[in-house]
Amino acid sequence: MREGINRNRLTPAEAEIISVLQQHEDKMAAIGELRLRKNSAISAGAFCHQGPLGASKPPEPVMENDRDGWKCHAPRLQRGWFLTARSEQRPPAGDWRTWLVMGGRGSGKTRAGAEWVHALASAGERSDLRIALVAETLGDAREVMIDGVSGICRIARKNCPDFEISRRRLVWRNGAVAQIFSSEDPEALRGPQFHYAWCDEIGKWKHAEETFDMLQFGLRLGRDPRQLVTTTPRPVPVLKRLIADPSTRLVRIATGDNRQNLAPGFIEALERRYGGTRLGRQELAGELIEDREDALWRRSEIETCVIRVVPALRRIVVAVDPPSGIGQNSCCGIVVAGLEQEGRAVVLADCSVEGATPAQWAQGVVKAYRRFAADRIVAEVNQGGEMVTAMLRSVDVALPITMVRATRGKFLRAEPVAALYEQGRVAHAGRFVELEDQMCDFGPDGLSSGRSPDRLDALVWALTALMLEGQGEPRVRGI
Repeated sequence: MREGINRNRLTPAEAEIISVLQQHEDKMAAIGELRLRKNSAISAGAFCHQGPLGASKPPEPVMENDRDGWKCHAPRLQRGWFLTARSEQRPPAGDWRTWLVMGGRGSGKTRAGAEWVHALASAGERSDLRIALVAETLGDAREVMIDGVSGICRIARKNCPDFEISRRRLVWRNGAVAQIFSSEDPEALRGPQFHYAWCDEIGKWKHAEETFDMLQFGLRLGRDPRQLVTTTPRPVPVLKRLIADPSTRLVRIATGDNRQNLAPGFIEALERRYGGTRLGRQELAGELIEDREDALWRRSEIETCVIRVVPALRRIVVAVDPPSGIGQNSCCGIVVAGLEQEGRAVVLADCSVEGATPAQWAQGVVKAYRRFAADRIVAEVNQGGEMVTAMLRSVDVALPITMVRATRGKFLRAEPVAALYEQGRVAHAGRFVELEDQMCDFGPDGLSSGRSPDRLDALVWALTALMLEGQGEPRVRGI
C-alpha cells in the first residue's frame, strides 16, 4: 500500500482498504466491518457446497438487497482459503515441530494439508524450499495429496505446480520442490533432506516406525523444520508417541465440522448407522479409540510380528469367508497365509472385497490363488453351502478346494489362533489395517459395531489349516 501512495495512484484494492480504514478510526471497528461484509457474502452462498471442481453450472449470486455490493462476489470468495478455512485448519501459533490433525472422514484434513504446503511453496518470487509428501503408497500420494479433490494441484488455482511423474515430484514456478514418498519404501527417505514435510494417514502406514524415523533424519533444512501429520486416528504406537511429544500441536476435527462441504444427508445417514459406536467415534468424531479390554489381540503385539522379508514357504493357502448377503456393506473375507520351513505361519495378504457379487468375490479368490501360487483354497460353507464351491469352480474348474463348516462360535474358534500369536508363531508380511482393526475390536460378543468379522474369520480359517490339527475347527494341541 505504501508503494501505491508513493506513486500517487492507488489500485482499486488499495483504495477499498483505505476507505474502510478511514471510515473506522478504531482498528477493531474496521475489522468488524470487514467481518460483516464477509457474512453478507456467506448469506449469498459464498461458502455453500458447490460440488466437484469444474462443475458445468456455477452458482448464481444473490443480488436482492445487496446494499454493499458484495454479494455478487460470492462465487469468487468461495475460492478464498483465507475466508473459508476454519480455525482448526490453520497452522497453530507458537513454537512447534509437528502439527498433528486428527479428524474423521471428510473433515477437511487433506484440504488443510494441501493449502499449507502450497502456501509455503508458492511464497516469494524465488524459493529453494524442499518439501516431503509421504503417504501409505505412491498411488495414495498422487490420488489424494496431489490430484485428489482437495489435493495440491486442485487447490493451487493459477499457481499450479508441474507434476513430474517420472521424478515423483511437484515443481513450483519459483523453484520450490515437493517430493513424494511411500511408507512401503522407508529407505527412499535415506539421503534427501527437507525444510518441511506433510505425512498423510500415518495411522495406516505399512512400515510406520521405519518411515517416520527416516523422515525425521531428513527434516534438517532451514531454521525451523516442521511437519504436518493428517490422519484418521488409530491407536498405533507412532501416533501415540506423537501425541505425547511436547513439541506436537494436536488439533481434533470431526466430520460434522465440514458439513457444508459434504453431500446433503451424508452426516445424518452415517450418524444413524454408526452414531455412538466405536467405529463412529473413530471415523466420524476423530477420537483415538484404544483397544478393547476383552479383545483377543492387542495392536502392540501385532506391531512386533510385522516382518519385511518373507522367507521361503513350503505351503500357502487362501481362506475364504463368503458374505451372508449382497450389498454395499457386504464383505467377503479373503486372507492368504503361508507356512515357513521352521513352522512359523506368515500372513501374506488381506485380499478381502466389499460390496461384491458372488461372481466378483469368486474372481477375487481365484486372483489371490494365482497371484501367490497357492496350494489350496479353504472355504467356509456355512453361509452358502455348495454354492460357494460352485461359484469358485465356475471361474476355474481345477481349483483345489477344501470345504470347512463352523460348528462353534466365532470367539471359541478364534481363541486358539490368538494363542499362536502370543507364542510368536505367526508373522505379518506388512500392515493390514482393516484386518488389524477387526482383530483388536473382536471380543466375546463380536465386533463392537455389530458387523460380521469377515476378514478375521478368513484369517482364522487360514491359520487353522496351516497350524492347527485337523484342517477344520481350531483346537488346542494336546499337552
